[in-house]
Amino acid sequence: MLDKQAQTDEKLVQRKAQKFNLWLGMLGMFMMFAALSSGFIVYTASGVDKGIKTLLPDTFVYSTIVIVVSSLTMFLAHKAAKNGDSSKQKLLLLVTFVLGVVFFALQVHAWNVLTERGVYFVNNNASQSFIYIFTGMHLAHIIAGLIVLIGAVIGANKLSKDGNLFRMDLASIFWHFLDLLWIYIYVFLLLNQ
Repeated sequence: MLDKQAQTDEKLVQRKAQKFNLWLGMLGMFMMFAALSSGFIVYTASGVDKGIKTLLPDTFVYSTIVIVVSSLTMFLAHKAAKNGDSSKQKLLLLVTFVLGVVFFALQVHAWNVLTERGVYFVNNNASQSFIYIFTGMHLAHIIAGLIVLIGAVIGANKLSKDGNLFRMDLASIFWHFLDLLWIYIYVFLLLNQ
């Protein structure tokens, strides 16, 4: 009995550490985007460039809708996990994954639209390059989020209910963070176009 209690206590300590690491990582991501935002503001205030000077692609609106819907499906998947409905959980996780891939594809399409308009990563207006930096850094985190979603689907099959719920907690927190981060980026770019 003592060994089982010790294992349970150790598992709780490990889970607290994992959740703390997730929050720490998200704080680091937030700080990185805050630094990018500050860099953009300082650069444009210097007078070298007067802002982005281009309309953002309509594709960003569609990708915003897609990521918000993916956040909803993630919420429903987490709820299904809490209710012990693993088949519904897996289905909703897969829908969230597909929406994440669609978001990724829409962002790449937005880059194509920008290049068709003559907005390149390297050009005479460095402010325009920030569009690629913000969206590219976010897409790198979306790839990490997609990997987390795959782990959550696998965990739904292999883990105990308790382990599955913990993995879903982490996946859900991270995915919702990516959603909020995109909304921040999009609004920031809209206000500076």
